[in-house]
Amino acid sequence: MGDGGLTGREECSVAIQVLPSMEEGPMLAAIDKVIAHIRSTGMRSFVGPFETTVEGGFEECMGLIGECLRICAREGAGHVMSYVKIAYGPSGGVMGIDEKVGKHQG
Repeated sequence: MGDGGLTGREECSVAIQVLPSMEEGPMLAAIDKVIAHIRSTGMRSFVGPFETTVEGGFEECMGLIGECLRICAREGAGHVMSYVKIAYGPSGGVMGIDEKVGKHQG
């Protein structure tokens, strides 16, 4: 299995879906802020229709998950459901985004 474009420090890949409990309009605005924050980190990410996938170091990814929840709360969510998938390879052995979906991109 190749490194999928990882830089060597990336040992983790997470898929994050947040579902803030609020009206649809504010919910979508909160999700947009979560995605903007993810992109601002400089971590490699891929936004899909149900979740956003992010690659990075384990601690960096775990911290990002918590911050995504806190962003929703700051935007007015009284409750946030989050579904997270974590692939962890302590020696950097996780498949990268390009390796997983690159051949399917137009």
